[in-house]
Amino acid sequence: MKDKIAVIAITKNGITIAGVIKKYITNAEIYVPNKFYNEDSTIIWFKEPTQKKISDLFNSYDALICIFSLGAVVRLISNLLKDKKTDPAILVIDDKATFVISALSGHLGGANALSRYIADSLKSIPVITTAADVNKTISVDLIGNELGWIIDNYENVTKVSAHMVNEEKIAIFQDVGERTWWDKENLPSNVVMVKDLENIKDNLYKGGIIISDKIITDNVILSKSVIYRPKTLVIGIGIHWDTSKDDILNGVKAIFEKNGLSFASIKSLSSIKKKIRVKGLDEFSKELQIPLFLFEKEELEKISVPNPSDTVKKFEGITSVSEASSILHSRGTLIIPKQKFPPNLTIAVCRVNFA
Repeated sequence: MKDKIAVIAITKNGITIAGVIKKYITNAEIYVPNKFYNEDSTIIWFKEPTQKKISDLFNSYDALICIFSLGAVVRLISNLLKDKKTDPAILVIDDKATFVISALSGHLGGANALSRYIADSLKSIPVITTAADVNKTISVDLIGNELGWIIDNYENVTKVSAHMVNEEKIAIFQDVGERTWWDKENLPSNVVMVKDLENIKDNLYKGGIIISDKIITDNVILSKSVIYRPKTLVIGIGIHWDTSKDDILNGVKAIFEKNGLSFASIKSLSSIKKKIRVKGLDEFSKELQIPLFLFEKEELEKISVPNPSDTVKKFEGITSVSEASSILHSRGTLIIPKQKFPPNLTIAVCRVNFA
């Protein structure tokens, strides 16, 4: 469910419908022209023209639910549209709540899912027109969306989506990440799981879907595929009090470039909990928006590591920080053992194992 949802009603019936919606979506905020003013404190009353109010809400909410005609909504938002990655979900509901229409940002914006939910709540008919949904096939731009996956090359989404809905052959290669994004036993008939990335180059396949944390360099594969980056990599970091944000960034970049890994697949950072937090590590986590998890030394010393260090034990009281913390937090496989960046940084990388 979207965090910021605005409901705009401009008729008496619309106000009633908005009130019902708020019972099911308690965080929704209702906007109504001031000419209908009453003592209802759950409503935000506005004096400006509806066109001006819609413009303001369009840029500040994740979803707008408009309880008036579709044609009016089209006219009001037409000059506000930017792109499907940033535009809010737009829903349109008629004055009798017969239909709930997903009008804009059906997939990435979540308008389709929200329309179905509201239609079910209002006992209305959801109107969904996106091709992948009506054909009950894979929505290329939504794969792994709920799992936090990132699309690496958005420019290929439209092309591969067209192949998908036209039931042309699509190859899917997945070597990491959650396997629950689709029921593999019920893939669309035009979709084939392949075990080798090179298979995607076969002319049999019009498009490819790649789910990997590895950098893809083959131009033929890149030209016909959409690449998804699941959150699979945990970076364990051993640091001194004076290790800077740039020290960490340069070290991680060097390791990822050398090993052909994608930054977009970083799930989290891990390290030891010190008496005083290390500013550089906090800054790195905040700037790159990567979650940071710190562990007590008593937790880390229980972890068996391939490269224990007497030097680390001298300073931290345990024989490993980078390897131990990444193994502990990921519960996965150590794919890059401890790498040293003297004098104040070590880095190890683990891959999360998904069933």
